[in-house]
Amino acid sequence: MFTGIVEQQAKIVDIKNSKNNLDITLSCEITSELKIDQSVSHNGICLTVVDINDKLYTVTAIEETMNKTTINEWKIGDVINLERAMKIGDRLDGHMIQGHVDQIGKCIDVKEKNGSWEFVIEYQKSNNITVEKGSIAVNGVSLTVIDSKPNQFKVAIIPYTYEHTSFKNLKKEGNVNLEFDILGKYLAKMALNYK
Repeated sequence: MFTGIVEQQAKIVDIKNSKNNLDITLSCEITSELKIDQSVSHNGICLTVVDINDKLYTVTAIEETMNKTTINEWKIGDVINLERAMKIGDRLDGHMIQGHVDQIGKCIDVKEKNGSWEFVIEYQKSNNITVEKGSIAVNGVSLTVIDSKPNQFKVAIIPYTYEHTSFKNLKKEGNVNLEFDILGKYLAKMALNYK
């Protein structure tokens, strides 16, 4: 379980195919604090640390993950949002995130707003919904939805978040991992079952 408050950024240093899997090796300032078998959110994708070698660590993505996330678009040199699992007893500054990406969204517009940024995200029609002032995780970042529309929403990004996450690299037409609010997903499923 994660909060969507990005802790660090990691740089991809190697990507290798391993049968149907993808082994991704990364470098970050907290590698020495990681443990093998630890779950870590990478751009919102919960991946398990499978190897640690000095300042580098490796995670493995299976075919299911590759089919439902932007991981196939990652390249050596890309910088990824990183968050370790939350600790019981800590403050929950973001919202509850599982690290299970629901679908890929596309950034269809970016506007600088004199000290902040607005990103418009579009996603394919599905049972996933957003609500005004509700929560959404975009590339693992906990955000508040503004201007919720069917299959589209906006998020406003403050300068700190812009500088300390991958939002500074997100351009129009760029793809993002989306995890919709867990409570909203349960309510949407219940509504479908009671029709």
